[in-house]
Amino acid sequence: MKIILLGPPGAGKGTQAKSISNKYSIPHISTGDIFRKNISEKTPLGIEAKSYIDKGQLVPDKLTIDIVQDRLEHEDCKNGFLLDGYPRTVSQAEALKNFLNEKGEKLDTALLIDVQKEFIIDRMTGRRVCPDCGASYHVRFNPTKVEGKCDICGSVVIQRADDTESTVKDRLDVYETQTQPLIEYYKNQGLLSTVDGTQSIDDVFKDICGVLGAINSDNN
Repeated sequence: MKIILLGPPGAGKGTQAKSISNKYSIPHISTGDIFRKNISEKTPLGIEAKSYIDKGQLVPDKLTIDIVQDRLEHEDCKNGFLLDGYPRTVSQAEALKNFLNEKGEKLDTALLIDVQKEFIIDRMTGRRVCPDCGASYHVRFNPTKVEGKCDICGSVVIQRADDTESTVKDRLDVYETQTQPLIEYYKNQGLLSTVDGTQSIDDVFKDICGVLGAINSDNN
């Protein structure tokens, strides 16, 4: 299966991506991971990407497209892939479509994990992490046994800088500006599938499997 995963920050894409990748035996391809790998291996594409990142600039569409297409040529993508973080723009979506067309292939679905803004703000601003052992908590959904103290090592838990309300709102605004046109694009292509991301992790995955199972049946 060839799947694109869409959803706002805090929607649980990373967790679901791992489960989808394991169940359908397809690689989970995150653009962030691809950039880091190319940069650490000092590939020509990685060196070029680093020159933008070091200046605090966005990596241009053309370079992002080249890096992702290079990854999709690998042998492990032969039976499909799960793209996370790409495409981010309609021009990247068009490039992916053209790339697959040239290979006689097509996307199966753009899967949107849909979560309302207010729910995400509540979910992300309530997160607390232990700076020493890395354990993660939530003030409402998964609180520490002793208020403010890590259950595992006893250190004081903290709120990460990117989990403050103003930062979360900024990230969601950027997401909406960038991704809304992409959601419309895939809706118009008849490729958008949506699941409710406010449910438990297991229920979200169950719904995802229902969607992907139906698509698989239609394709066979």
